[in-house]
Amino acid sequence: MNCRELPLTLWVLIFVSTAESCTSRPHITVVEGEPFYLKYCSCSPAHEIETTTKCWYKSSGSQERVELNPRSSSRIALHGCALEFWPVELNDTGSYSFQMENYTQKWKLNVIRRNKHSCFTERQVTSKTVEVKKFLQITCENSYYQTLVNSTSLYKNCKKLLENNKNPMIKKNAELEDQGYYSCVHFLHHNGKLFNITKTFNITIVEDRSNIVPVLLGPKLNHVAVELGKDVRLNCSALLNEDDVVYWMFGEENGSDPNIHEEKEIRIMTSEGKWHASKVLRIENIGENNLNVLYNCTVASTGGTDTKSFILVRKADMADIPGHVFTKGMIIAVLILVAVVCLVTVCVIYRVDLVLFYRHLMRRDETLTAVVDEIHSLIEKSRRLIIVLSKSYMSNEVRYELESGLHEALVERKIKVILIEFTPVTDFTFLPQSLKLLKSHRVLKWKADKSLSYNSRFWKNLLYLMPAKTVKPGRDKSEVLPVLSES
Repeated sequence: MNCRELPLTLWVLIFVSTAESCTSRPHITVVEGEPFYLKYCSCSPAHEIETTTKCWYKSSGSQERVELNPRSSSRIALHGCALEFWPVELNDTGSYSFQMENYTQKWKLNVIRRNKHSCFTERQVTSKTVEVKKFLQITCENSYYQTLVNSTSLYKNCKKLLENNKNPMIKKNAELEDQGYYSCVHFLHHNGKLFNITKTFNITIVEDRSNIVPVLLGPKLNHVAVELGKDVRLNCSALLNEDDVVYWMFGEENGSDPNIHEEKEIRIMTSEGKWHASKVLRIENIGENNLNVLYNCTVASTGGTDTKSFILVRKADMADIPGHVFTKGMIIAVLILVAVVCLVTVCVIYRVDLVLFYRHLMRRDETLTAVVDEIHSLIEKSRRLIIVLSKSYMSNEVRYELESGLHEALVERKIKVILIEFTPVTDFTFLPQSLKLLKSHRVLKWKADKSLSYNSRFWKNLLYLMPAKTVKPGRDKSEVLPVLSES
């Protein structure tokens, strides 16, 4: 190489190196089996050609970092500030660092498996959304390997669209059928081997998001009170798109009435980029022929229409409520209000008397429910239920005690029943039917003459039916004998 060729060579090297992309992302994911490179981003053209020492290191897991060079693997190549893999494999996953004098840059590389059932790997897809009728561009290029690429093919959903082109591309206005996966596959040779690099785009086509469904503002049916001979302005407002149209329809022949005029439409763009339109229909010198007629305002778009209607009615037809009816209504309302206030006042003043009168009227004693709970609690703690039949005992107030005790004895079998006929009873109809189920030896009869003594048969039978109890020595027997009294 002579001196004249040296400046040209340096210029070519500088141009090529500046056009090449560096690797700025610290975390990188790549697919196995494809060429891959890491390049230091602060590498100037002068650094590329000078003899400054440049070192690459790799570390993975607990292993110490190891310096990389072409001798460590036949798949590794060093070119200036770039580390190349021909190709990258799964075991290349790890941390990489580049060092040149006081300059250092680090990356973490993750190598994933290739999808063997598809022309691309889902984890290595770049997604892009394009609206209908907006510009869609797909360009297949790779600046770093551009000089080595023999041919490039473009696939859609793994079916070839373009082939044998250096940089195939698509430039068009997007349509719904353009949606799909587009894969750019670059074919290149290195050291007598054929390699390919794949770049896939997931293109999603959506409807024009700038368009809205046009809508007319306000109620769909409007009654407007007018006076004959006067003028009226009917305002129709709509929220719509730029290409939508607002117009009026009225009468059998649109525009046949010389007193009806459509004013110029006014449009204002909102802060959201939509349009607010207003169009007024002016009716002059209103006559009978203008009453009870539909005046329709319509907004039309490619997606459909929306319509609202106006009907002119004479003011007399929409008169207010007659005066005498309004007066009667107000009087009734005031009387009801006064009655309510008086009733509340009386209730506050005589609240004590009202409560006492209510209790007397309902014959209700709220203390009975506390009594009932106490009786039930005492019965649950007992082992024997002694029922003494007497006229005074069988009053209405104690019927619950008797029935609750019988339930515990006969149904749940928690206690045993002892029935004592203190006074001869001739009418047993008022007694519960369950008493007939008692065994005869549990029914004791009190005989005034023969049962007074503690050594009598009555007291012995009663003690026999009671639960056994140990008597401590020296204790008076009278302490364990029951005392029977008439309730």
